[in-house]
Amino acid sequence: MKKVVISEELIAKLPDFSVGVTSFSVTVQKSNKLDELINELQVQIRQKYTLNDVLQIPNIKSARDGYKKLGKDPSRYRLAVESLYRRIVKNNDLYRINDVVDLGNVLSLMTMRSVAVLDENKICGDVLIRIGKDEPYEGIGRGEINIENIPVYTDEIGPFGSPTSDTLRTAITEDTKQVLLFIISFDGKEVLKDDLQLCQELYEKYTDANDFRFVII
Repeated sequence: MKKVVISEELIAKLPDFSVGVTSFSVTVQKSNKLDELINELQVQIRQKYTLNDVLQIPNIKSARDGYKKLGKDPSRYRLAVESLYRRIVKNNDLYRINDVVDLGNVLSLMTMRSVAVLDENKICGDVLIRIGKDEPYEGIGRGEINIENIPVYTDEIGPFGSPTSDTLRTAITEDTKQVLLFIISFDGKEVLKDDLQLCQELYEKYTDANDFRFVII
């Protein structure tokens, strides 16, 4: 599993910023195994939340507050988890890509945290999570994104992910064999153990994922 480190600068500004990391082997497939689970989640969310309610979900609120502390407008550069909730509350269904990516979205909805599902073999060297600078960044389906003053995941090549959007460079494809998954917390490490356990349960139930390795940073 890749070594993952959070920069001192980021920790100084957001002392409670933590990441649950897991690495596992998997075969990427696209099936209907998740249909019932996703449909049930969408119904539950639509029944429970309005757009204003989404902003008050504790994990999302703490993440938005973290963006504000870094000097970023969380309403303009929305966290991926908030975007998922807003999409569903506005009566749009989740995009479906493949079972590995779709389960990442399910995990994000269930933990109420931004989740990154990455092709570990496309990451060059160790991973440093730091504060973004004025640097090129193209989010998946988002085009150019200003990542200045938000947490970004970087390797020897440069940034490849953030709690707002990941990039095509490390995206999951049908050729992916090894996944590196991040669960992002802006409010400490305590619950990440349970979140990682849920991650393993979901991927073991709906895919052939195996050989899980975990670390909380």
